[in-house]
Amino acid sequence: MVRVSSYAVDASLLERIDAVPALAGRTDVSDLSGGLTNRNLKVTTPEGVYVARLSSPESALLAIDRANEHANSRAAADSGAAPDVIAFAPEVSVLVVRFIEATTWGDDDVLLPENAPRVAGVCRQLHAGPRFVNDFDMLRLQPQYLSLVHERGFRLPDRYLDFAPHVAALADAIAVRPQATVPCNNDLLAANILDAGDRLWLIDYEYSGNNDPFFEIGNLWSEAAGTPEDLERLVAAYVGHPSTALTARARLWGLMSKYGWMLWASIQDGTSDLDFDFWSWGLEKYDRAVAEFDGPDFGRLLEEVRSTD
Repeated sequence: MVRVSSYAVDASLLERIDAVPALAGRTDVSDLSGGLTNRNLKVTTPEGVYVARLSSPESALLAIDRANEHANSRAAADSGAAPDVIAFAPEVSVLVVRFIEATTWGDDDVLLPENAPRVAGVCRQLHAGPRFVNDFDMLRLQPQYLSLVHERGFRLPDRYLDFAPHVAALADAIAVRPQATVPCNNDLLAANILDAGDRLWLIDYEYSGNNDPFFEIGNLWSEAAGTPEDLERLVAAYVGHPSTALTARARLWGLMSKYGWMLWASIQDGTSDLDFDFWSWGLEKYDRAVAEFDGPDFGRLLEEVRSTD
């Protein structure tokens, strides 16, 4: 058994790796930190260094389609925004991508003013790339998650259902001026951004799909717990100029992401065997969503997203 950090790379994981021809002759296997629905292993072979992503069957409950992830990872690599895909072995649930020597971002990196043009640029690169094979819409995914939570008897935080009218108003307001969908990662937390110095890479396409580009920007901002001023800067960097309407759009999508991902946390809390406090992770997001639903800006944002600059 190879032990790295606090995780063991046991014989069952090595058997799955050895079932992938691209990883034949491995000389080293080490655990990479991060990943709440999969294990990420760094695998060194005579041919190169790769990341093997080993997923579990339970991830299907979270609406993750591994065939879509593979196809979209290839499309993202073709856009130049993501590492090359080396192999996919669905029979052992392993996706192999090229290892990138880089630093993983933290939330502070996302919010640094000097990084806004960099992250906006790599998002535009991904969004201009080949279409993905599926669509993603949090307004559709959230009810699916909610149905599963009810069906399985998982926990809901206080007042969760009370905000259904707010979500309906949000959906109506966003629909007034629809945006063309583009290939989106849809899970751009800081840990999915790699900084190689001369450029950024976007990784992990489990939740990828064609989506409103301002969900991408709003979710990125929300995951980093930024201020409204941080979001204004990210939107301006993405579109090339300040925009009240598009900033409102991104902020409403960021609010919807917090509200929706709370249910993801509830499902993980009820099913995952990982030693991680999913419930508290989700509540932190939900508490911020409640503050926005209840706060003085919500009505104004519904008006601004309908407007033109």
